[in-house]
Amino acid sequence: MAREAGDIAWAMGLEPIYVARDEAELRAWCSSAKVILEQDVDQYAGMPFVIGIGENNIRRAVAERFKDSLTFTNLIHPSATFGCSQREVLEHCKGTIVAAGARFTSGIIVGDFCIFNQNTTIAHDCRVESYVHVAPGANLSGNVHLKQGCWVGAGAVINQGSNTEKRVVGENTTVGSGAVVINDCEAHAVYAGVPAKRIK
Repeated sequence: MAREAGDIAWAMGLEPIYVARDEAELRAWCSSAKVILEQDVDQYAGMPFVIGIGENNIRRAVAERFKDSLTFTNLIHPSATFGCSQREVLEHCKGTIVAAGARFTSGIIVGDFCIFNQNTTIAHDCRVESYVHVAPGANLSGNVHLKQGCWVGAGAVINQGSNTEKRVVGENTTVGSGAVVINDCEAHAVYAGVPAKRIK
């Protein structure tokens, strides 16, 4: 996810600097871009940061570790599109990444440190809490509430809730790739299939 975040930065006219956890990760890096060690990150504290890590729990741990020493910004690809005032809502988040082709309609609330991957659709009146990852091509059909830390797999569809009762995906729950969610999903669970059923 780090290189994908870097691609968004490049598309925004920014030159990314990557952070390696340790010397082994630094040696394994396969790009000509500048890479620094995590132990040296304080030397760059004046720069804006994002966390290009797709795994929600790791992203949360990194955000917590650096919350008092780094400034987190958002990366929003220029090809992402937004309904009325929706871009401004996202600008108030911190550490959120919006990839190429993502579409946000209107009335959407978004938390911090979320990832909306390529070609996701977030329809009207959704609420997405912090540390959520929506994988490529997933679709939230409107009036959906993704609770903190949940992960929606590639090509999954979360069918629409209503104005009075949103369709809820519980905290830290995984919705498998290609799943179609037609009922609420419990917290700390895994759902897969069409229609989606709890498998864990």
